[in-house]
Formats: sequence, structure tokens, C-alpha cells
Amino acid sequence: MSDAVTVVVTRRVKRGRELDYEKWLDKLIQDASALQGYLGARVDRPKEGEAPVYTSVFKFDSAEHLRAFETSDLRRRALLEVTDYVEADAVWSKLTGLELWFSPPAGTVVPQPSKFRMAMVMIAVVYGLVLSIGQGVAFVLSSAPQPVRLLVTIVIEVFLMTYVLMPRLTRWLAKWIYPKKEIT
Repeated sequence: MSDAVTVVVTRRVKRGRELDYEKWLDKLIQDASALQGYLGARVDRPKEGEAPVYTSVFKFDSAEHLRAFETSDLRRRALLEVTDYVEADAVWSKLTGLELWFSPPAGTVVPQPSKFRMAMVMIAVVYGLVLSIGQGVAFVLSSAPQPVRLLVTIVIEVFLMTYVLMPRLTRWLAKWIYPKKEIT
């Protein structure tokens, strides 16, 4: 199983074509919702008086499903349709589940999960790990100094959270953590 992938697409829309672009984007999101592995989308629209730059964030459950979208007739057709509404090609950035653990580069818009729901997941994971790994390390390294046992416990827990638990839990709980579709 691979990690979820977030695609951030930024487009500068021609002035006066914003409504056409938004209709096109709504249709693309609607059509994409039928794709296998599609987890949702979010659109950040420009504020009034700002340059018409739209940032769309699409989330897929795997890089494989994203690649299927990227090579689909749906995407080819959509890219042909949008050319009259935009000033240039879109800027695409891809993020996997691992990057979401860290701060993204300045200017990158990443959809944030529900903070409360993510906190609930983190509490459950950390509690389970501290209880099980902490006791296991204390048992195996009972003669080691407490700071060494703590360091070993933290190293094991961080690796498990980063590479095993959180990528899977984020994918499995995506519909609960992230909204299916959010357009603001």
C-alpha cells in the first residue's frame, strides 16, 4: 500500500473569465469524484481586489490513482477546455502523507484536517505506543539508565508513527479527518 498524495494546482485566471473558470473547475471536481482513489478537493479563491489566482488541492489515496487521473481522458479533456480561461499553464506540486507531518514550503497550500479529529487520532496513537513500546523497552532494557530507555522508546515510536501508523491511519480515516469535498 502506498501513501495518500495531495496535489496542489495553482492557476492564474484571465480577468473577466473567473466565472467561466469556476464553472469549469466545479465540473472537473464533480467528474473527478467518480475516480477510484479520489478523496476530495478544496479550492482557495482569490480575495476581492487580488490577482485572479486560484489554488486547487486534490487528494488521492495513492500515487497510482493520481497517475491514473493524470493520464486519463478526463484530465486531457479538462486541460483543453481550460485554455481559454487561464493566462498560462498551471503550477503543480505533489505531496505525500509524509510531508504533511512537517511544515510545507512557503506559499504551498495544503488542506488541513479537522484539528480536533487529528488530535483524537494522535492521542489514541501516542497513548497506545507509550503504553506498549514504553513498557516493552523498560522490560528489555531494565538495566539501562532511564534516559537511554526513554531515547530508545521515542526513536521507535517516532519511526512507527512516521512510516507505519500515521500514513495508514490518515488514509484509512481520510473520509472522517478530511471533508469529502470542500469548496469555499
